[in-house]
Amino acid sequence: MDLESLAAATRAFQESRVILTGVELDVFTALGDGMDARQAAARMGADPRAAEMLLNALVACGLLTKHAGIFRNTAVAAEHLAGPARMAWVHTVHLWSSWSTLTDAVRKGTAVVDARGGPRDEWTEPFIAAMHRNALERAPQVVQAVGAEHARRLLDVGGGSGAYAIAFAEAMPELQADVLDLEPVTRIAQRHIAKAQLTGRVHTRVGDLRQGLLGENYDLVFVSAICHMLSEEENRDLIRRCGAACAAGGRVVIQDFILEPDKTAPKQAALFALNMLVGTAGGSSYSAPEYEEWMRAAGLANVQRVTLPGPAQLMIGTAAS
Repeated sequence: MDLESLAAATRAFQESRVILTGVELDVFTALGDGMDARQAAARMGADPRAAEMLLNALVACGLLTKHAGIFRNTAVAAEHLAGPARMAWVHTVHLWSSWSTLTDAVRKGTAVVDARGGPRDEWTEPFIAAMHRNALERAPQVVQAVGAEHARRLLDVGGGSGAYAIAFAEAMPELQADVLDLEPVTRIAQRHIAKAQLTGRVHTRVGDLRQGLLGENYDLVFVSAICHMLSEEENRDLIRRCGAACAAGGRVVIQDFILEPDKTAPKQAALFALNMLVGTAGGSSYSAPEYEEWMRAAGLANVQRVTLPGPAQLMIGTAAS
């Protein structure tokens, strides 16, 4: 990295903050088919002078256009930041608060604030919306990579919106799937399951993945974007219970950010470890050797790492026949 790149990196937060403020004020929905700064300010409940400065900056960032004083959304902003699509980005707005505590978290060794709060707080809906957006993009690749044509029962541990369970069920007509999560989350999953017209084959189960038996005789136990929230000991325990929930020859499939052995790459996984530092008691990104050790300790064999496009990868292990 040269001096110019260093200076740009230290200022990168400025553009991020402009976009996140646009999301927070719901600028992109407010603009509708286009309006001037004073009209937009009135709709957003903002100061006209400050609103125009923000709108101009969003034009500079490539998310708005401006002609004869009228501001309009670009195609990307209209599709991804306006209306219901905005909710998925509110989660990133919330992350701003937790990342601002990074210095203190590094000093203390854990999150210094309960950034997410309980499952019933304001984080739940935008967090699950963000996870659902990501899952919709990745699910077809994951289903194909897992190759679960002969599976009959699937457990999606901490399954969130149910996007992955839905994708597996759509690919395998005989599959019955259970989505295990906390009660406020299962209500969200039920909406998506009903929309997919799969209420007869994809079911929700209220439960806490951190404790208790997960069930039994599942051909697939799928764990996506969960392990990074947990400590090493919590992951050992979870993966052990996932293995116990498998039928003979069943498989545990973990999807997560997976670090190289020295934990400095890939970049997004290394940065995400800090996201867990500021937001959880003991979470992190973990390396492929760590996942392999935990899975073998749980009695899983044929442990393999499967690389997919994007930041997350798979670790797959098979229960004894």
